[in-house]
Amino acid sequence: MMAKGLGKGINALFPGESLATVETIENLHLKSIQPNPYQPRKIFDDEAIQELCDSIKEHGILQPIIVRKKGTLYEIVAGERRFRAAKLAGLDEIPAIVRDLTDEETMELAILENLQREDLTPIEEAEAYSKLMGNLKFTQEQLALRLGKSRSHIANHIRLLGLPEKVRDMVTDGRLSMGHGRTLLGLRKKTQIIPTADRVMKEGLNVRQLERLVQKLNEDVPRETPVEKKDLFLQERESHLRDYFGTSVKIKKTKDKGKIEIEFFSEEDLERILDLLNE
Repeated sequence: MMAKGLGKGINALFPGESLATVETIENLHLKSIQPNPYQPRKIFDDEAIQELCDSIKEHGILQPIIVRKKGTLYEIVAGERRFRAAKLAGLDEIPAIVRDLTDEETMELAILENLQREDLTPIEEAEAYSKLMGNLKFTQEQLALRLGKSRSHIANHIRLLGLPEKVRDMVTDGRLSMGHGRTLLGLRKKTQIIPTADRVMKEGLNVRQLERLVQKLNEDVPRETPVEKKDLFLQERESHLRDYFGTSVKIKKTKDKGKIEIEFFSEEDLERILDLLNE
């Protein structure tokens, strides 16, 4: 049986390795299977699971899940929605392909399988990109090329991880859109993000209205220092460092000294950057 549904993105991450090999499908007891700890999806739509459950009752499970052996149990690599729907349908067993995978490969496959479904929330997608970058030591540009996405698509999602947790939750559950989140990040005074997000919710502001509000709030924030004009050399160095680290980098120079600021958005992103610094 050919393994399907994982797409060419996975082949791009494992060049030279074919996933379309002959594999044996086993019927595994649901009680012997546990969820994937690397699952990027935090929210499972109950209605969608019910629809899949109804389909399974009528047609059965058309595509096996992928698992790996973990002690005496099996851990889901791809197919947690099917697993949940099968439990809801009252099945005792589910068809599965058992693969011998490392923790790293399990995380990569789980993230890619969900990314290619294109129904993750913006925050889940951002966290998935961040984990892949940290795990594979990719820059945003390298990851964009591997996944067939634009670099701006990757960057715009990862920027959302800079929002306070409360606001990230608002984006995750759909109370705020990705556009709202990106606009809130434009506030110069970061302590204004949460109260401004609350105001968006209370007044039902759309993104355009929020943009005008952010502009007004920023005009009321005095600049601590005048905008510095960087010479072309520093601009080129910043651009080079941004490409290398895959994140925002600022070089701030005074008369005799200065500093380099490298932005990160999560623990995984920090570890990725530190690894690059140690190379």
